[in-house]
Amino acid sequence: MFFDELDLSDDILDALWDMHFDECTPVQAATIPIILEGRDVISCAQTGTGKTAAYILPLLTNLKRDGHDQHKVNAIIMAPTRELAQQIDQQIDGFSYYAPFSSVAIYGGNDAGAWSTQENGLSKGADVVIATPGRLISHINLHNPDFSGVKYFILDEADRMLDMGFFDDIMTIVKQLPKERQTILFSATMPTELRRLAKTFMNNPAEVNIAISRPPESIHQQAVICYEPQKNEIVRRLLQARQLNKVILFAGKKQTVKELSREFMKTGMQVRAMHSDLEQRERDAVMLDFRNGKVDLLVATDIVARGIDVDDIPLVINYDVPRDAEDYVHRIGRTARAENDGEAVTLVSERDQKYFAKIEAFLNKDIEKLPVPEDLGETPEYKKQDNNKGGRRNRHRSKNSERNKARHNSRRNNKGKDTRHVVQAKAE
Repeated sequence: MFFDELDLSDDILDALWDMHFDECTPVQAATIPIILEGRDVISCAQTGTGKTAAYILPLLTNLKRDGHDQHKVNAIIMAPTRELAQQIDQQIDGFSYYAPFSSVAIYGGNDAGAWSTQENGLSKGADVVIATPGRLISHINLHNPDFSGVKYFILDEADRMLDMGFFDDIMTIVKQLPKERQTILFSATMPTELRRLAKTFMNNPAEVNIAISRPPESIHQQAVICYEPQKNEIVRRLLQARQLNKVILFAGKKQTVKELSREFMKTGMQVRAMHSDLEQRERDAVMLDFRNGKVDLLVATDIVARGIDVDDIPLVINYDVPRDAEDYVHRIGRTARAENDGEAVTLVSERDQKYFAKIEAFLNKDIEKLPVPEDLGETPEYKKQDNNKGGRRNRHRSKNSERNKARHNSRRNNKGKDTRHVVQAKAE
């Protein structure tokens, strides 16, 4: 389906034309008509499917066509992180180029001037407020802004907000809003608790489910089965062999990110760290340097895993295994964008094997295992078959276990024969 087949406003279509946006993604084609009708919507679609445009385009169209008070806040979009809030704000600027709307992004980690700008937008009225929950709660507690004009309430990446403990804040915000409003919820996953909570503040929502996509074939996925103390040297050799810049190294904890960034700075590479302890100006500076190719290695928590658009990232390394398959997809999805090829390597220690087995089950494939250089010592056996015992969710896979085991053993027997595995590059 093409955008001009939808009942979007002409001003919005003109902006899409200038931006060379012609054809809808599946989530846009399924969701935009329902939002234009004014119905509440629950949409299950992961990052990278075009979900942001799926709610911004009909929101701007409805705002243009419906009567609303220009001196009040008319729409609130909630986002779990400041990075996502910034990107939503930027997309609104682009899509509304010919039909300018006022918008204000409200998030923490910036200076006093930003606070004043946010307060001004809330008090004088903005067509669209994009906010992180904690920061908006701070404004509510201090200034009690008038939300009586809010006609549209949108939650983006609602599952992340639930995981981050924000739903009490969300419910506090909901109580400030008019009951007569349109509520739209987007989420990559739909756990039972989220669905239950959503229906407490939504009115007979339509549901749109877009299947969670697997990583594209343009991403060469690989894994290294190793002990925890071997990881740093394996990463060093991976980087040494490839001689790339704009590589992302993901770690699950910010303390690990800090330690790794210090460690790899000693190698002479241009290394930056990205984690939640950084001030907003520091994050912006890091991402600017990264986009401009001034950074060889960006060591980051999952703060970078979603919603960061940098098209030419050649390699993603998972220092540890994400706990959820969806998080794995988001992490490695930072590479192989804009029709480029990419590479993703995951380091799997003994304690992470059960999580990696779940990822392989989700992908319905055995990820290629790279051998560890002999001089780094022995490595643990990958006991994938042990992780599928007894679980009701995995019983339907039991008939394939022997076949998978045979394929796994075949790979282990041949692991030293493929000279393409550049992880074997000799240390200097």
